[in-house]
Amino acid sequence: MGVGRRNWWRASSRKKPPKEFVCSISGSLMADPVIVASGQTFERNCIQACKKLGFVPLSKLDLSTLIPNMAIKATILEWCDTHGVDRPKPLGFAEAERIVQSLMADKSEEQKLDKEEDKERIKVSETELLNSVAENPPLKQQQQEQQQLSHLYSSSSSSSSSSSSSSSEIIEINNNNNSTDHPPPTTTTTTTTTTTTTSSSSSSDAYLDEEDFIAKLRSPLASEQEEAVKSLRHLTRSNEASRHALCTPRLLASLRPLLISRYGEIQTNSIAALVNLSLHKPNRVRIVRAGIVPCLIDSLKGGYPESQEHASGALFSLALEEENKMAIGVLGGLPPLLHSLSKSTSTSKSERTRQDSASALYHLTLVQSNRVKVVKLGGGGDMVGRAMLVLCNLAVCGEGRAAMMDGNAVEVFVGMLREGVEGAVGERCVAALWGMSLGSLRFRAVAREAGVAEVMRRVAEGE
Repeated sequence: MGVGRRNWWRASSRKKPPKEFVCSISGSLMADPVIVASGQTFERNCIQACKKLGFVPLSKLDLSTLIPNMAIKATILEWCDTHGVDRPKPLGFAEAERIVQSLMADKSEEQKLDKEEDKERIKVSETELLNSVAENPPLKQQQQEQQQLSHLYSSSSSSSSSSSSSSSEIIEINNNNNSTDHPPPTTTTTTTTTTTTTSSSSSSDAYLDEEDFIAKLRSPLASEQEEAVKSLRHLTRSNEASRHALCTPRLLASLRPLLISRYGEIQTNSIAALVNLSLHKPNRVRIVRAGIVPCLIDSLKGGYPESQEHASGALFSLALEEENKMAIGVLGGLPPLLHSLSKSTSTSKSERTRQDSASALYHLTLVQSNRVKVVKLGGGGDMVGRAMLVLCNLAVCGEGRAAMMDGNAVEVFVGMLREGVEGAVGERCVAALWGMSLGSLRFRAVAREAGVAEVMRRVAEGE
């Protein structure tokens, strides 16, 4: 009876696996994880089944390349052993195919429902539009149309001249978009004609801008490359629309080799332009998928000092996106970021490089697999020791204790102790756990689930 109760307690206290350990297609722990070209990780046979059936489970997913994700596999197996969970077994291809077919059927049904909802919305919109037209007098409509078309006309008049300008003139013209040199048309007929011309010319200008940038970025002349990256940096500094329009796969592919150029001005300005592009949130995943991260890592390791500052800032910006965290870790982003914080680089790395590297590491270590890598890499040496001192201070006050438990600090400290951290870092892990335990009923439940008692026993026995 005692053994049965003990087994029941062990089974009931098993933790739910972290979401990055679970294949989003099969919904189960991954036994043979592979990372696809776009950066996500899945069970191998699930992706093979998707490729065979021509199914793309997520938007903008690139299944052209499969790379075994040994880091996440080792982390999953370690987590299973630690929490008494059976190690996952590889999913059979037939079972994976059945799961994918089920997902395809569900997606097809969702698309049918979406189409029906769209039809209903269109009907409602048409009714509302007719009602609004009936309520507005014709004179008021004409005045509103003239104002809107006049705005389009004045903005297009300055942009139409840019189609015949060189890239060095693009910035000056864009800064004068709101000029009122050309008066608005006075008749509805004239404005309608101008609007048609405007829409075609503005789209043509945007296309020519990108083509001009690409041509100069790919030029064999260093002077043209430098001119292009400086223009790109200036244009994307504060213009959100330019960040969105210019972050295309072709432009990123042209920019990529310049991130490690031997010319300081080209390297620095190209990475700074990339930082500007990454400030637009939807661009972050595109940048990682374009293969930019390895070039940023090389620049952070041995680029010019100002380039290193921008490279650390770019990695920090890219690490903010949840989908990029694991990919940056797999591509080798953690070691150079940790090296930027080490004591040996305190004189060679600027304060800005160190700050952005620390911020990037914080966001990257929100993923379990990256936390394990950081511990195995040595955790940044003296910087981790200093960070642990701060956490020890926070653990003894009520607000800090609550915030740390909300941030899963107990499990992180227990994981570090299980990994065998020694010296001052290990002592401060224990001290932080002790601080969080002071007068906290919540800590008892969290500690029981994380296995604090077992780890503390091993530490006390010196294992």
